[in-house]
Amino acid sequence: MLKPLSIIYNQKSGFHTAQQESAYADIITIFSKYNFEIQIFEFNENNSIDTLMPQVLQRHSHTENRGVVVVAGGDGTLNAVATYLLHTEIPLGILPMGTFNYVARVLNIPLDLNEASKIIATGEINKIHVAKMNDYIYLNNASLGLYPLFIEKREHYNRLFGRFALNAYTSALDVLLRRHRELKLKVVVDGDQYPVETPLIFFGNNHLQLKELNLKIAQSVQQGKVAGVIVAKSNKITLLKLLFQLLKGDIEQANDVYSFAAEKVVVHAAKGKKLHIAIDGEIVEEFAPLQFSVMREALNVMVPAHVTSSV
Repeated sequence: MLKPLSIIYNQKSGFHTAQQESAYADIITIFSKYNFEIQIFEFNENNSIDTLMPQVLQRHSHTENRGVVVVAGGDGTLNAVATYLLHTEIPLGILPMGTFNYVARVLNIPLDLNEASKIIATGEINKIHVAKMNDYIYLNNASLGLYPLFIEKREHYNRLFGRFALNAYTSALDVLLRRHRELKLKVVVDGDQYPVETPLIFFGNNHLQLKELNLKIAQSVQQGKVAGVIVAKSNKITLLKLLFQLLKGDIEQANDVYSFAAEKVVVHAAKGKKLHIAIDGEIVEEFAPLQFSVMREALNVMVPAHVTSSV
């Protein structure tokens, strides 16, 4: 009996284009070899993830034969699809096509698309932790303050020059030099309250990303805790120094940077204030309070056999 396999991709990713024709054909050949019944779902401005996913879930609703839902894209697309697969038995397969691909990397999924396809077809299911901010999830990170401005500027550079990792750092420097924003918040960490004036709060859920920054809280993420970093000062000199320590990967050594791990974190702001939050590279707006927690082992993902890493 054929197993359902649904491939979901963003029209902008170029997954199913003439330039990718050979790679696309190889992937389809691999999946066909392992008795998958393949269907392709493309989302775009006129056909959203929210429109597609009910159709996809229907394909995979049979108890005996769940198949695999495959995302061909970056971590933002993974986030959108994973939201629908939480607490289900349907596994997520990853064809990494983003800029950083932190989710694939932390799970030891090859960045080569053919090799990643073989993992989807022959690997095993690993249950991973998924962090939550109000009704949104984040697989990598969520942040307030300057970071959402970095994301907006990065997308501007990406549109102008194409998607390059360097754009992330160029956009950060641009924002620091041109714009300055400080948030007055109350942060409640496992019931303890802290008044905070900060240009940046960063919550991480990917221990590889945090480890690359040499943050000690990386280990807490593997234990299924909310992990965060607060920058206390906001003058431009301090922030520029912080940026360069970020580039060097030793942000933990920066002055006025505080990290924490907790079961639950709540961020309060002035009444009626809407906050901009960057979640896995996408910008959302929410009224405070913001409630952060972790759903342990909430998502099934296809990984190489005997891999036990958690996002």
